[in-house]
Amino acid sequence: MARNSGRVGDPPPPPEPLPVPAVDAHCHLDLMGTPVAEAIAAARAVGITRMVSVGVDLPTSRWQAEIAAANPEVRAAVAIHPNAAANGVGEETFEAIAALARLDGVGAVGETGLDYYRTPPEQHAAQQASFRRHIAIAKETGRALMIHDREAHDDTLRILAEEGAPERVVFHAFSGDAEMAKICADAGYVMSFAGNVTFKNAQELRDAAAVVPAELLLVETDAPYLTPVPWRGRPGGPYLVPLTLRLLAQTRGEAVDELAAQVAANAERTFGPW
Repeated sequence: MARNSGRVGDPPPPPEPLPVPAVDAHCHLDLMGTPVAEAIAAARAVGITRMVSVGVDLPTSRWQAEIAAANPEVRAAVAIHPNAAANGVGEETFEAIAALARLDGVGAVGETGLDYYRTPPEQHAAQQASFRRHIAIAKETGRALMIHDREAHDDTLRILAEEGAPERVVFHAFSGDAEMAKICADAGYVMSFAGNVTFKNAQELRDAAAVVPAELLLVETDAPYLTPVPWRGRPGGPYLVPLTLRLLAQTRGEAVDELAAQVAANAERTFGPW
């Protein structure tokens, strides 16, 4: 299964390989329009030796789990995306997600959370109910909780506090400011930065990345989306992590090899060993 993402143009050329292997903490291998084996090989060639591929509904979650079972470089995340949950989710679907979450190749329940950018207020309650159910599944299965939080910071943090957060929580494509980064750090939440941290208008995001404790930092592509500059708008893949990681190293005043090693260790601690 490989679906076109709607990104425009050809895939960018490969960046300079990293001196130390790193991990793509969030991608969608099913949406890249590239065979999985080719995506994995392209990533490996630049030092991205492992990746987490993420479901957004029950069919894509099943697909991610199957790919993870067949490819040791991949771990899966399974969930109903908040936008897919906006009209409500049946209990049978939640039970199916919970069953997938228990499989050996699955490292996270996600992406779940809240998205107030694409859903009107009358659908927020359904998203919140789904988020609460996913939090419970993550705790029941011992998996990390992978959060999609778009224009819903306050409610996301509130619901986590009300429900009691799982041991491991990841804010995928972190979109808060430095103040929110400090709140998340105090709670022990991991923050994963995607290619949009490289965008010209993303200084607030770079300021946030600068204050994240090293042990709570991850890097991701969200491929095929959020492709980093200079290839913004082009279809992305896990092989583009080095562009974002180098920008983060520069922003944080850290050596690229040290940051790569740190995020690899963080990913294994968060999602389990590959």
